[in-house]
Amino acid sequence: MRSRRKAVAAVPESVPESVGESGADPVARYAAALDGALHGPRAAKARLVEEVRGGFEDTVAAYEDEGLRREEALQHALDEFSSPDDLAPSCQRELTVAQARHTARSVVRTAPFLAGAWLLVDTAREPAHPAHQAAQLLAVHLAAAACLAVFAAAIALAVTGSLVRRAGTPQWLPKAMAWTGTAASVCTAAAALTLAITSLMSADWVIVAGAGALAAASHALVAGSARACRRCARLPIAEPAGIARLG
Repeated sequence: MRSRRKAVAAVPESVPESVGESGADPVARYAAALDGALHGPRAAKARLVEEVRGGFEDTVAAYEDEGLRREEALQHALDEFSSPDDLAPSCQRELTVAQARHTARSVVRTAPFLAGAWLLVDTAREPAHPAHQAAQLLAVHLAAAACLAVFAAAIALAVTGSLVRRAGTPQWLPKAMAWTGTAASVCTAAAALTLAITSLMSADWVIVAGAGALAAASHALVAGSARACRRCARLPIAEPAGIARLG
């Protein structure tokens, strides 16, 4: 019990409100404050906060086993733990890596949509209109750029895999994944817009519009995750001390 307590505890610099100052459960209040200070995938954050909460409760139980009353044990636990704001950087590192993996998976999942869009554009009959040809060529190049982002995302998934993470994940990788996801989001959005305009000039407008819809679906799949990854990559992080790694 003590070993788990020390795994999640840090040097107390500031602590939440003392036990007697509020009727709310101090453990729940601490967990809620930590939850509010963290950003990342919802399920991963919930697991991490629950683990810290469990460590806090174990600390209280350990003090009670030493003969302290419940109120005294709670206060000692609050004094021993660092504040949620101080603990957050250690926890945030795990969530930032988890968000980078989530974004990488989202980018990789766009591959079938991009392949379908590419094939549809390739099967459409090309009129001699230079504007149509230019727009179609632009859409193909944008899709190709998005495919490069898919390749980079696949590498990021490999680099942040469970076996590799035991040796540590490069600190620059989450930020690189955030901008890779952003690039894929921008390219797919631009490709969707270009194909929508091209469909107005195409004899096979249904096929071209379908390709644009696939590009738009790719954008919808990755845009939100890329935005969340950028937010996580900007947050301060620190090496965790014994908190379990999240996939």
